[in-house]
Amino acid sequence: MRHPLTLHAFSGSCNPELLLIGHLGSLLESKSHSRVGLKSSTKQKTTIFSALASEKSLSDCKKMKKMWHRIIKLLAQGHTEQQWKPSMYSNITPVCFPSPLIEKPIGKESMPQTPPFSAMFDSSGYNRNLYQSAEDSCGGLYYHDNNLLSGSLEALIQHLVPNVDYYPDRTYIFTFLLSSRLFMHPYELMAKVCHLCVEHQQLSDPDSDKNQMRKIAPKILQLLTEWTETFPYDFRDERMMRNLKDLAHRIASGEETYRKNVQQMMQCLIRKLATLSQYEEVLAKISSTSTDRLTVLKTKPQSIQRDIITICNDPYTLAQQLTHIELERLNYIGPEEFVQAFVQKDPLDNDKSCYSERKKTRNLEAYVEWFNRLSYLVATEICMPVKKKHRARMIEYFIDVARECFNIGNFNSLMAIISGMNMSPVSRLKKTWAKVKTAKFDILEHQMDPSSNFYNYRTALRGAAQRSLTAHSSREKIVIPFFSLLIKDIYFLNEGCANRLPNGHVNFEKFWELAKQVSEFMTWKQVECPFERDRKILQYLLTVPVFSEDALYLASYESEGPENHIEKDRWKSLRSTLLGRV
Repeated sequence: MRHPLTLHAFSGSCNPELLLIGHLGSLLESKSHSRVGLKSSTKQKTTIFSALASEKSLSDCKKMKKMWHRIIKLLAQGHTEQQWKPSMYSNITPVCFPSPLIEKPIGKESMPQTPPFSAMFDSSGYNRNLYQSAEDSCGGLYYHDNNLLSGSLEALIQHLVPNVDYYPDRTYIFTFLLSSRLFMHPYELMAKVCHLCVEHQQLSDPDSDKNQMRKIAPKILQLLTEWTETFPYDFRDERMMRNLKDLAHRIASGEETYRKNVQQMMQCLIRKLATLSQYEEVLAKISSTSTDRLTVLKTKPQSIQRDIITICNDPYTLAQQLTHIELERLNYIGPEEFVQAFVQKDPLDNDKSCYSERKKTRNLEAYVEWFNRLSYLVATEICMPVKKKHRARMIEYFIDVARECFNIGNFNSLMAIISGMNMSPVSRLKKTWAKVKTAKFDILEHQMDPSSNFYNYRTALRGAAQRSLTAHSSREKIVIPFFSLLIKDIYFLNEGCANRLPNGHVNFEKFWELAKQVSEFMTWKQVECPFERDRKILQYLLTVPVFSEDALYLASYESEGPENHIEKDRWKSLRSTLLGRV
């Protein structure tokens, strides 16, 4: 049996202005509640999310002009002891998989994929084949021990463009294409690359030496292919697509082989962009379905009797379906979104135009919103039942789901579930928690303990990553990181070192490490979910309305009455506001 307040208290989606940490209101705004509500204790304990909470005032956050800058500030507070050190790449193999909510296309792509990033670096340092000169300074680039540390922006662009005797290393291509957007628009970089290719490689001269064309054209085509495969979202910009088509046309005018390769590259890019558009349409449809569901709930009260256990009584199956959603959302996050979240005005850029169009993070935001939704869904499902034993059963169910998420390597869903059970409306249900066997939950909380910069979690993540490298099955390849901590790490890396050195050079040493962090994510997001999809469960997880924060508090007070005058006053206010009762 469920509360009658349901019909009026549902909220179809999380507030987009309070993403991730900021949206977990009760965890940030209330310091009087115990961490989990498992034991009665007056001593305030460190919560998982208080470790990431802001040390600055909320008014400081409101001063930030951009939503994502505010999110990053929130995520970045807490464990400032983390230090940045230059280190090597891990393997990178960016691959795009179709969404589990979108039917997979028939047949495989015929376009040859760019070679994998494996073995780019040895254990002793950067790839020694990256650089052509052992001098400390060469053509505006500065090296130390054959490692590129810095360079002027123009020199770095020159280093990106191949010639007859040179092709840039894949790690350099990835790193520069990823970081260059901090200094210029991708379409501006593409225009410069096209200019260099045309002018320097004499592609504009139809009478140029055909042998030279045969040597250089495949290299330019390979560069364009790597760009379109690794950063396809750049080409949603018409200016990018126009420059790409122009350069591709010049290459295709050479030989039949080039024409076929160019056609395959363009078809592959168009398919990826079409799949992205389809994914966005699915997200929009899910959002509208959730909103329309509110009207249904008001007119058909009996439909509210459903809960997650009636939809899926097996916690292991639910963990698998959560993994489907996680991998889908991860797959559509472009690597550039991590950098674009931090875009600020380059002090050496005289262009007064607004740089905000570079801050395209829609897929990253969609993933953050999913984390919020799952946390609120967990809290809603726990607070809904009237009977104490049913609430206790729901808590134990989600503990089992969380444990299986941990075993799978789905740390983001694990943290979302823990955060939902840590929300104040849930943690205050002391009589309910008294009936719960909490041993398994205590172990999970220990694994995600924020102490020592999430040492336990980072150890488990390394273990999952190692398992993935030596995996004998698709299941063992799954690594889904706790996303807010990943963003926090990238934030610290970005904020800890300047983008430019005092001499105006781009601090490329910093961007090697940034690319390494993002490349690990690229490796993890390429995994295809091995579990069978259950559309009914997925539909429920993605569309069922969840309680707003106020509705959660009201449901909590209805289940276990207020304990003090402050709670009583809030209960009366919520009943009046949400239910129209006194």
